[in-house]
Amino acid sequence: MQLYAVKYMQLLTTEETAAYLRLKERKLYELVANQAIPCTKITGRWLFPKAELDRWLAGGIARLDASAPAEPMPIIGGSHDPLLEWALRESGCGLATLSEGSEAGLTRFIAGEVVAAAIHLHAVANDNDANIETLQNSARLRDAVLINFVRREQGLLLARGNPLGIESLEQAVQRSARFALRPKGAGAQLLLELLLFRAGLRSSDLAVVNPPCPTGPDIAQAIRAGRTDCGIATRSVANAAALDFVSLTWEWFDLAV
Repeated sequence: MQLYAVKYMQLLTTEETAAYLRLKERKLYELVANQAIPCTKITGRWLFPKAELDRWLAGGIARLDASAPAEPMPIIGGSHDPLLEWALRESGCGLATLSEGSEAGLTRFIAGEVVAAAIHLHAVANDNDANIETLQNSARLRDAVLINFVRREQGLLLARGNPLGIESLEQAVQRSARFALRPKGAGAQLLLELLLFRAGLRSSDLAVVNPPCPTGPDIAQAIRAGRTDCGIATRSVANAAALDFVSLTWEWFDLAV
């Protein structure tokens, strides 16, 4: 799924393009003859897509150290997902993962440090399209593409047998269940904050167990070890750890490339 849809293509004439680039028309024709500038010929006239000209200009900006930008590491940063781990392993692609949370992974992706970022972002204003809007609003991701990887079920992981009888987030708070959190900026943590807001609750209402757990499987391990009572993760994590699960919502888990 592409992040931008072109409603119309603004085409410049030769005269308009020369003025826009501050070149003489003769020099512009030289670039056209050498196929060095984006253009198209329609009914005998050369036309120049303005958006492509902007990308062409941006690609030629000289850097102070006269060096080419470093190639991103063969790593998918961002959020953790068992299916993504399995797919990368089975494909033999050689890509590694760096599970730091959605926001941290997206920051690395924008900086050119990783080839892709796995994200599941959440926002109060438009939760369903938070992944799309976040990338659309980033000026440094003009040519980024968002791939819908999977739609997954998120909820509360609980000890086997659900000894506290928890059936909702509100009940978990009311019964002072010990919460394992995820790091700030992780998609699951953003989701928890959103769900608390919708329920009229605050993070300060939680009985928090520190330190935060890096991934969903780490929350599962903490519950099995008796260090905490619950935490936000996917149903697949609960199934793999033989834990109880209370569904809270479905979300998109996407890859920014």
